Amino acid sequence: MFQVRQRRSAFTSALIIFELIYHSVVHSVRSSHGNAIMSLLTNLMQMGIMVLAFYIMFTLLGLRSAALRGDFLVYIMTGIFLYMTHVKAVGAVSGAAGPSSPMMLHAPMNTIVAIASSALASLYLQVLSMIVILFGYYMIGNRFTIEDPISAIAMLLLAWFTGCAIGLVLLAIKPWFPGFVSAFTLIYQRANMIASGKMFVANTLPGYMLAMFDWNPLFHVIDQSRGFAFINYNPRYSNWEYPLLVGVSLIMIGLMGEFVTRRSASTSWNARR
Repeated sequence: MFQVRQRRSAFTSALIIFELIYHSVVHSVRSSHGNAIMSLLTNLMQMGIMVLAFYIMFTLLGLRSAALRGDFLVYIMTGIFLYMTHVKAVGAVSGAAGPSSPMMLHAPMNTIVAIASSALASLYLQVLSMIVILFGYYMIGNRFTIEDPISAIAMLLLAWFTGCAIGLVLLAIKPWFPGFVSAFTLIYQRANMIASGKMFVANTLPGYMLAMFDWNPLFHVIDQSRGFAFINYNPRYSNWEYPLLVGVSLIMIGLMGEFVTRRSASTSWNARR
């Protein structure tokens, strides 16, 4: 009944929040499977199967000659890795615990911690899976070279950031339109199988086709990553500034929407989902 309030410094409060995010990240990683190793293996298998499927498809259709000069599997993986990181971030953030979730009843848990933990858990799984696949490919004898690895990693983080931004907007409107958000998330993830441009490079597209993909931030990120990965490819029709500006704008819109949604939270929303 009677409580003694303790004053905490800003540093102590920050440590408490970081610790809460850490435990929430662990919870998010283990949410798909009780064993964290199995969660990683499942994600690793998904990514590996997609790389193998695109390799076989390109080989059977005779499209290998249309790829960039350099390691063909690196060309495929630059598209697959960024695509998976982007769509997984969209799904993770849009599916994070909302303001009416039972988890929000436990202080000091809040929606920002839930969003940050879901986003970081998604990034952790994708980066770890990517490292395992690249290490295995390098060790079997294919001594590939990434021309600018730091910038290529920055493009991976940008793909994740734009995915989090889109997921945050979807999370903000999910309590109001749950059916629409679920359908849109699925359609967006499937549409990016082609719209992301991971199967071709922007420099080879005619103008009328380029206009069909130029709106997509992920298209720019993947094309830029290939420019950093290959020494003989210089992207002319894409840039990294556009997806960054789109991501920042959507983050601001998503945060404002989440604030409005949180103030209007109702436990009856759970019954409509």
